Amino acid sequence: MHKRSFRNRKLYGCGNATWGLCGCRQSCKLFYRADPLKIVRAVGQYMYDEKGGQYLDCINNVAHVGHCQPDVVKAACDQLAVLNTNNRFLHDNLVICARKLTSLMPAPLSICFFVNSGSEANDLALRLARSHTKNHDIITLDHAYHGHLTSLISISPYKFNLPGGSGKAEWVHVASCPDVYRGKYRAVDYPGQDMGKMYADEVLDICKKARGGGHTIAAFIAESLQSCGGQIIPPDNYLRNVYRYVREAGGVCIADEVQVGFGRVGKHWWAFQLQGEDIVPDIVTVGKPMGNGHPVAAVITTLEIAQSFKESGIEYFNTYGGNPVSCAVAIAVMDVLERQRLREHATRVGNHLLNSLRQLALKHLIIGDVRGVGLFIGIELVEDRENRIPATAKAQHIVSRMKEEYILVSSDGPDRNVLKLKPPLVFCQENADHFVKILDEVLTEMNDDEVTMEAGSPQRQKKANHPEFENSPNEKKIKIDDQQSEKIIKV
Repeated sequence: MHKRSFRNRKLYGCGNATWGLCGCRQSCKLFYRADPLKIVRAVGQYMYDEKGGQYLDCINNVAHVGHCQPDVVKAACDQLAVLNTNNRFLHDNLVICARKLTSLMPAPLSICFFVNSGSEANDLALRLARSHTKNHDIITLDHAYHGHLTSLISISPYKFNLPGGSGKAEWVHVASCPDVYRGKYRAVDYPGQDMGKMYADEVLDICKKARGGGHTIAAFIAESLQSCGGQIIPPDNYLRNVYRYVREAGGVCIADEVQVGFGRVGKHWWAFQLQGEDIVPDIVTVGKPMGNGHPVAAVITTLEIAQSFKESGIEYFNTYGGNPVSCAVAIAVMDVLERQRLREHATRVGNHLLNSLRQLALKHLIIGDVRGVGLFIGIELVEDRENRIPATAKAQHIVSRMKEEYILVSSDGPDRNVLKLKPPLVFCQENADHFVKILDEVLTEMNDDEVTMEAGSPQRQKKANHPEFENSPNEKKIKIDDQQSEKIIKV
């Protein structure tokens, strides 16, 4: 296998002669650190390195409607050629974008604030919640991640619980992640029980204890589907009960849709709607997919909450939030989603992929759980299915091996044993079949001990030197045969 061109490291980082000594490398995360990728272009669901290698992108939930989508690119270029300024001035794009975005939300979510990132959106959501309720404390979920600002690190156990983290602040209350596979309450241990209410009742207890300790609840914030926490799908009735408990305690409910919004779940525009059409947050934050890679995000809330914020006397101003180019891009993304029926596509391809992975789980015992909806899927790897011990090291090996096979996938969760799939929504059935085929091959080689866990093993080098290895496998046509199709589990 060819080596990546990061040998000449003085070309990267901050210009230091030795990139490895630059503070950027130590402070910032780099995927595939041992053998980094230099990506130079991308189209649709594919990314290309400087050698022309084609990689199937299974992780880029930012390029929501596909890398370099022509209509989105044209909208950005056309508007950039005419005007790009801050939002001190009137512009039609801002109004059109706000109207379009709020039209996709359930009533009474009708007021839109534009920002530049999901982190800014969640930070503003906290300000709105506190201004409206006049309360301060926040309830968050274990393993949650809501952004990189100081205010958000404080409510993100995914960050503040790290060895170098600051730990939990007194005004932060952490509820258990509603993981019914390997969480505090497992469905296998409580057959027939209402798991949603069981997990929600912990939030009720938090509200009671907070009140008893002289604390006031401003908000409950949660990703509608927890991503960094391990691709968690909350059980039925979870949000219905949590939202009721929090509102009774004087707080508001914030749905973080930064990673899972804009139709990724297929059936609905927003993941919180999976819990029922009657489930309506008080504040919704959106970001990443909204601009297909362009920095644009938003907070959508009610007129009542917006009015409370206005009456606080602290106006909100964001220099570039809602600028003409950002709004043009967001409008184009929503138009492409509707015109190309990508929600329906995500449902169809996602169901096929889930079915295929569940079939694969019958063959490979390391696959403990397959869960997901639309093109938001998690594959939890375990050492044994009885005790559900996380297969962390094997998960990292699989991520590395999949990259060697020109497929980009990542792992996450508290034990980094969950393979995450959040590809661009143009990801097709052929891509799904190819992913499952290669994953099957990688798991089989692990089972057969054909290679060691070291990427540079003699066996691996022998395979790398095969004449077909340099060709991108994504160019091959992969199909599930009729016999396999009949075995696929129906959902």
